[in-house]
Amino acid sequence: MAPTSEEEDGEVAGREAVDALLAVVAEVSALPEIRGPLSRMCCDLARRVKLLVPLFDELRDDPDSIGIAEIRSLESLCGTLVEAKDALRGVNEGSKIYQVLRREKFERLFLKVTESIEKALDAINLDRLNISIEVKEQTELVQTQLRRARGSMDSHDLLSRDLNLALHENHTDPNVLKRISEKLQLKNKSDIMKESLALHEMVTSSDGELDVSVEQMSSLLKKLKDCVLDNSGSGSIERTANFAKHIPPVIPDDFRCPISLELMKDPVIVSTGQTYERAYIQKWLESGHKTCPKAQQPLTHSTLTPNFVLKSLIAQWCDANGIELPKKQGSFQDNKLGNNSDCTHSSIAILLLKMVKGNQEDQRAAAGELRLLAKRNADNRICIAEAGAIPLLIQLLSSPDPRTQEHAVTALLNLSINEDNKSLIVKANALPKIVEVVEGESMEARENAAAALFSLSVIDQNKILIGEAGAIPALINLLCRGSPRGKKDAATALFNLCLYQGNKVIAVKAGIVGHLRRMLVDATGGMVDEALAILTILASSQEGKVAIANSELIPLLLKLMKTGSARVRENAAALLFSLCNGDELQLRAAKGLGAEEPLKDLSETGTERAKRKAGSLLGLIHQMTEVSGDENSAKL
Repeated sequence: MAPTSEEEDGEVAGREAVDALLAVVAEVSALPEIRGPLSRMCCDLARRVKLLVPLFDELRDDPDSIGIAEIRSLESLCGTLVEAKDALRGVNEGSKIYQVLRREKFERLFLKVTESIEKALDAINLDRLNISIEVKEQTELVQTQLRRARGSMDSHDLLSRDLNLALHENHTDPNVLKRISEKLQLKNKSDIMKESLALHEMVTSSDGELDVSVEQMSSLLKKLKDCVLDNSGSGSIERTANFAKHIPPVIPDDFRCPISLELMKDPVIVSTGQTYERAYIQKWLESGHKTCPKAQQPLTHSTLTPNFVLKSLIAQWCDANGIELPKKQGSFQDNKLGNNSDCTHSSIAILLLKMVKGNQEDQRAAAGELRLLAKRNADNRICIAEAGAIPLLIQLLSSPDPRTQEHAVTALLNLSINEDNKSLIVKANALPKIVEVVEGESMEARENAAAALFSLSVIDQNKILIGEAGAIPALINLLCRGSPRGKKDAATALFNLCLYQGNKVIAVKAGIVGHLRRMLVDATGGMVDEALAILTILASSQEGKVAIANSELIPLLLKLMKTGSARVRENAAALLFSLCNGDELQLRAAKGLGAEEPLKDLSETGTERAKRKAGSLLGLIHQMTEVSGDENSAKL
C-alpha cells in the first residue's frame, strides 16, 4: 500500500528534525578546545551533547518511526542544543578575565542550559522510537549525567583570592600574576592579544553597559601583559608549563569506575544507566548483588552493554594526555559476540561467502543483511568488522547493480559509527570507491556515501585523506544537484572537511563559493544556514576570503541581516565581520551599501553573538570614518 501524503510529510519532517540536530552537534564538535577558567564546564557540556549522536544517527536511518509528538520533542531538543552551542561559542570567543570575574553568571547560564537539555530529553518517549537497546540506554545515561551535573560546579577559591589581590593592589606579587595567567591560559603574547581583542569587542558591543568595571579589567590585563612579557625572555612561564606536563592529569569523574575509582578500560552500562568497568561490575554481580552499586536501585536484568561512545572518549583523552590505555582484545567466537549481538561467526561467514561467490542477487541480499545488522547495535559492528566484511563491502561499491552498491555503502556508513572501524575502512582504501559512489547515479547511495565521508572525517587525519581522494568536488556537485537530504549530507561533510586548511583551498579552487552564493540567493532551497556556515569557515583562509570578496556577497549578507531568521542574521553578521576585519576595501563597500542601519538593529535585537559581531563591525566603520576625517582635515 502506497504511503499517504500525510505519512510522507511526517517522514520528511522527522528527517529534517534529525538533520537539524546532527548539524548542531557537528557545529559543537567543530568548536576548538576551550581553555581558561570555564574549560571544565564547557568540556562537560560539549561531551554530553556529542554523546547524543548515536540516537540521532539511528533516527535518521529510520525516520518513519518518528511520530508527530516525537518530532515536536526533537525540535524542542534542537532549540536547547542551539542554546548550548551558543553558550560554548560565546565562552570560546569571549574575554577570560570577564568570565572569571563573573563566574557565577556563567555558572547560572550553563545550569540553565543543562536543565533545558535534560527537560527536552525527558519529553522524548524513547519507547516509541525504533532505536536499539544500546542507544536507548546510552541516552538514558546522558539524562542521568545531566541531572548529576546540576550540582557539580567547581570551586576556585585560590583563583578568587589571587584576583582580589591583583585588582586591589597597585604592586601585585609576580607569583600571583603568574598563577592567574596560568589559570586563565594567558601565557604568551598571542594569548594576551586575543584577550585584548575580546575585551574590546565586548566593550564595543555593550555600549558601556557592563556589570563589571572596564577599568579594573583593563588594569588587570595590563598587569598580566607586563608579567608575560617580562618573563618571555627567561621562559619562566614556558618552563612552568613544561613542568606541569610531568604532573599526572586529573582523571575526569565520568571516566572513573564508580566501584574502583580507576580509569575505565572496558566500560559497560547496566540496566539503571550507570557505567562501570566490566571486571568490577561482573565481580559485584557474581557475588550475588541485585542492585546498582551507585544508584542503589534494583537491576532489572544482568545484561552488560558495552559503552563504546565513552570508551572512545576515554581513548581520546588518554591520547591527548600521553597516557597509554591497554586495549582489550576482542574474542570472535562461534557464539554471539557480546550480550547484545545477534551475529554469529557462522551466520556472518555465510553472508561473506555469498558476497564472494554468489550471483548478483546473492550479493545484493548479503550486503542488505549486513547493512541491517550493522545498523542494529554496536556489538554487531564489531562482529562484522572482525569477520573481514569491510574489504568485501568495499569491492561491492563498484557493483553494476545500484541497489547492491547502495546496501554496501550504507553498511560501511553504519560500521563507521564504531571508532576502530573508521580506521579499518580507511586503511582498506575505501575512500576512492566511496567518492565514486558520491559521483554515481543512485541518489540514496550518494546521500549515504556523503554521510559516510562525514562520519570518517571525524578523525582529523582522515580529513586530509578524504580531500586527497577527490571527495570535495564530488560533494560540491551533490550539494548543488542532489536531493534535499543529499544536499544536507554534502553540506555537513563539506563543513567538517573544510576545518582542515588544505581542504579549504581545494574547495575554493573547485568553485564552491559561487555555488554557495546561489544558495543564498535562492533562500527557498532551505540551505541558507548551511551555506553561511561553510562560507564562514572558508573566510578563515586567505584564498577563501579573496574568493568570497570577489563574489560580491556583501549586498546579499545585508539583505539576510534584515530579513533572515535569528540564526541566519547571526551567521550573516559573522561572515561580514570576517570579510571586513583587516580589509578596508570590503569595509568601505559595506558602509557604502548602508550596512550601518541593519548592524545597529542587529546590535539591539540579535542573539548575543550577533550583537557582538554587529558591535565590532560598527566599531570598525566608526574607526575608519574617524581616520578618514583626520586625513581630510590634515590636507586642508
